[in-house]
Amino acid sequence: MTFEELGLNSDLLKAVSELGFTSATPIQQQTIPLLSSKKTDLVALAQTGTGKTAAFGLPMLNMIDCDNRTVQSLILAPTRELCVQITNDIKNYGKFIKGFGVTAIYGGARIDGQIKDIKRGVQVVVATPGRLIDMIERRAISLATVKIVILDEADEMLNMGFKDDLDIILKETPKEKNTWLFSATMPKEVERIARTYMTTPTEISTGKKNEGADNLEHIYYQVQSRDRYLALKRVADYYPEIFGIVFCRTKAETQEVADQLIKDGYSADALHGDLSQSQRDFVMKRFRSRSLQMLVATDVAARGLDVNDVTHVINYNLPEDVENYTHRTGRTARAGKSGIAIAIITPKDSGKIKDIERIIKKKFEKKDVPNGVDVCEKQLFNLVHKLHDVEVKDTEIESYLPAIYEELKDLSKEELIKRFISEEFNRFHEYYQDAPDLNMVKGSVDGAFGNSRSTRFFINMGIMDGFNRSSLKDFLADTAKVQPRMIFNLDIKNSFSFFETESKLVDTFLAINSADVDFNNRKVSLEVSKRRMGEGGGSNEGKRSGSSYSGGGSSYKGGSSSGGGYRGGEGKREGGFKRPRTSSSDKPTFNKEKSFGSKERSFGKDEVAKKKSFGKSRF
Repeated sequence: MTFEELGLNSDLLKAVSELGFTSATPIQQQTIPLLSSKKTDLVALAQTGTGKTAAFGLPMLNMIDCDNRTVQSLILAPTRELCVQITNDIKNYGKFIKGFGVTAIYGGARIDGQIKDIKRGVQVVVATPGRLIDMIERRAISLATVKIVILDEADEMLNMGFKDDLDIILKETPKEKNTWLFSATMPKEVERIARTYMTTPTEISTGKKNEGADNLEHIYYQVQSRDRYLALKRVADYYPEIFGIVFCRTKAETQEVADQLIKDGYSADALHGDLSQSQRDFVMKRFRSRSLQMLVATDVAARGLDVNDVTHVINYNLPEDVENYTHRTGRTARAGKSGIAIAIITPKDSGKIKDIERIIKKKFEKKDVPNGVDVCEKQLFNLVHKLHDVEVKDTEIESYLPAIYEELKDLSKEELIKRFISEEFNRFHEYYQDAPDLNMVKGSVDGAFGNSRSTRFFINMGIMDGFNRSSLKDFLADTAKVQPRMIFNLDIKNSFSFFETESKLVDTFLAINSADVDFNNRKVSLEVSKRRMGEGGGSNEGKRSGSSYSGGGSSYKGGSSSGGGYRGGEGKREGGFKRPRTSSSDKPTFNKEKSFGSKERSFGKDEVAKKKSFGKSRF
């Protein structure tokens, strides 16, 4: 059905045509004629990405009186990002309507500018609940003239704790208004809003309650907890053109995963509640422009995100509330396009997978984490496709061609292709040729001693020596000459620490003892630990042959995992933007004046260039 058949006025049809809209989506076909022709309350159930903004925005604009500059329509949204996005969409729909005005009211921006916009007079206000209540309490806005209230992503607003705020706001509006409620899921709280503030609402649904999109593929990989990040990297490399959102449970985990991805050469950044509004805006601007390949986000920070053409949603951890899975995966497979939802789980998450399947009425496909051969093949053919489709600038390159032809004249076409591909392919192949199998072995237990693949070590170095988890991992990797990924589950104490490595590397790490490595005049000593992960490690772990580990003439005891100490080598990012680097003179040294942690980690150089294939072709 075309928009001309839906009863829109000529100004709206002109705007829709300019935006490139042709056929109306199912939710638009049901709502626009209904809301344009009669006054009614509405409950509309539709998945994210089905064109809901136009579904309520176009009929709303059809009913606005632009000769009256009082607030006639109020749109409530759960997040700042969605609030701004809806405002921009409404502006685009109403650009040819003379005298029309819309403004956004949300936290994180100057309130005095928003108050001025209201005083100048607008017909439509798009707001987040918290800032709108602030404006009401300041008597800076009156909702007495509101004729239409639209609750967009109502379920998300309730999930975010806005129940009381919605009650306060709706009581400030006239009883004779119309309320239009749009939601992706229909929990009991949303049904309560409908019962309390609506009169015999019309119900419209383009899908079953809480059901996932039909064009979305659901996959899960099962790994051990310690391999979760490696599995994430493996997935990112297996899908070279990935443009996705990675969901984590906590702000700390979100920042940690984003930092590690950046350190490993991926184009990524974090989005969470600790960022300022300007920082959030900057991250989202980069993501929308595809300057970022992966956005690592918390559920709350990602609420209401509307970014086109997201290919993947990756659940680094499954959500605590299984119904949130629908909101996460709603960021892809939008507007009729397909998408992939991936969950990285451990055995204890299997029950949640079954719960989610019941809610979304879809089955997950269990897949093996791609191995090194799989990844290299995918990357190789991605490079070939890019090479085939590359734009050739004949005029700009023409003057260089004679010299290039002369240099390569002794190579056949086949040999030239092999060498060109190998220049990029070899780096990726070198990284993945000994890549471990990350898939859970049938019957194995998730944990440090679940099978014989991993071994736990004791080392007589800790916080008092200036180490943290990141710097100790770098120190061990450099000393043992192994990849940092081979060191995991670090547990840092005051005067000693524990770490795990693959069992095949036991002799490699024990060889450090005979190499007489010292750190700040203290001999480094390692032993295979007799304790399992999680059983603790008091001072008896530091006692061998009746004496405490000591170094530099003093005895170290204690087991606190907190304290100060050297923080170099980690480079904490402030707000997700800066990674200050400590100069080499500030860092401790070890083993024949070798500078610890001084290697600069930058995409396309040194270790990253060696590890990451096709770095230049990433987003």
